[in-house]
Amino acid sequence: MEKTLQDKVNIGNALPIMEAFYTIQGEGYHKGSAAYFVRIGGCDIGCHWCDVKESWDSQKHPVTLVHDIVSQAIKYSNIIVITGGEPLMWNMMPLTKALKEKKIQIHIETSGAYKITGHWDWFCLSPKKNKLPTQAAFSCADELKVIIYNNDDFRFAEKQAEKVNRNCILYLQPEWTKRDKMMPLIVNYILQNPKWKVSLQTHKYLNVP
Repeated sequence: MEKTLQDKVNIGNALPIMEAFYTIQGEGYHKGSAAYFVRIGGCDIGCHWCDVKESWDSQKHPVTLVHDIVSQAIKYSNIIVITGGEPLMWNMMPLTKALKEKKIQIHIETSGAYKITGHWDWFCLSPKKNKLPTQAAFSCADELKVIIYNNDDFRFAEKQAEKVNRNCILYLQPEWTKRDKMMPLIVNYILQNPKWKVSLQTHKYLNVP
């Protein structure tokens, strides 16, 4: 990568973009809403069940100027979801500032393991055991979404729920490949612990991105 472009990446004026697409939000509080997704390349969390492992290596994805990301996004929706990969590995301030200038509602989906940059209208925290969130991420989370892959993840979920603010909405979501096994356990758990809600990857049932 040429030095001037790398300099822009270093300060957040350009970002490695794996993909960007207009679709229906499938998960969490805003499920069912039309939104434009921007998937940022780069992640070192290393979840073995990750369904977008191709996002991990940022070098594999083209660097795009923030101006161009915004120009494309505003053609589709007034809700933009920044996801990854792990978007907070990069400085999100230039991107969110530019989107705010266009009156766009900005959501993020993150593990919360890195310093929070940018201004967010909705903060979806999905903590991972490999690299835990910062306290700042717990404090500003609007929703906590814990992926349930095995029985120990219920214990993990409760530990994370102890750290979020009192207005945070709590979700348990079955890992897609284990959904048939874990969904009955999640239902039973929520019936006994009704502070939690179910999140499903409904976009996969709808066969949309």
